[in-house]
Amino acid sequence: MKRFTLAAALCISLAGCQTAYYSAMEKVGVHKREILVDRVEATKESQQESQEEFQSALERLTTLINFDGGELQSAYEQLNDDYESSLSAANDVSGNINKVEDVAEALFSEWEDELTQYSSAALKRESEKKLKQTQRQFNKLLRSMRSSEDKMQPVLSSLKDNVLYLKHNLNAQAIAAIRGEFKSLKSDIQSLIDDMNRSIADSNKFIEQMNSSNT
Repeated sequence: MKRFTLAAALCISLAGCQTAYYSAMEKVGVHKREILVDRVEATKESQQESQEEFQSALERLTTLINFDGGELQSAYEQLNDDYESSLSAANDVSGNINKVEDVAEALFSEWEDELTQYSSAALKRESEKKLKQTQRQFNKLLRSMRSSEDKMQPVLSSLKDNVLYLKHNLNAQAIAAIRGEFKSLKSDIQSLIDDMNRSIADSNKFIEQMNSSNT
């Protein structure tokens, strides 16, 4: 019970911090809409970085399974570094997606509340129409982001398995063992990269739509 209470308090605290942040930004002329666009951009950039890290890990593993002599310890350490970098990049992606979702929820909640303040029925209808359109666009983007995020964990788990196995088995037999799983991992990484490309394209489209509707 104490652990649950602490977790709940932490969530409330973080939510309060975000609310205070949005309020402070609005006082200097930066509104939630702009913060949302900036966070989508940041998420897109973190996805691009993550793609590079996963691609690097794949290339390192390709080199390793084709290993024909030399220092295996060095090759293992480089693969481990690639795994750690991929894990860090993936965590950045997840953190950025959470930030995108948080500001979007705050923006839509504020927008809905403001609908009640209109005296003009025509303007209220127009604003409500734009709200629903923006929500649909955002929900599509969020599904795309979460879909690519979901594919990261299986790839990370597979990379970790390979790294752990090699850690205590730095020999030709170990290389042969991971070679058997390489084709599946390669396919998973390529599928992940393709998913991220779709998400990045959706991000660019959403940013363009948000900017064009604000001009």
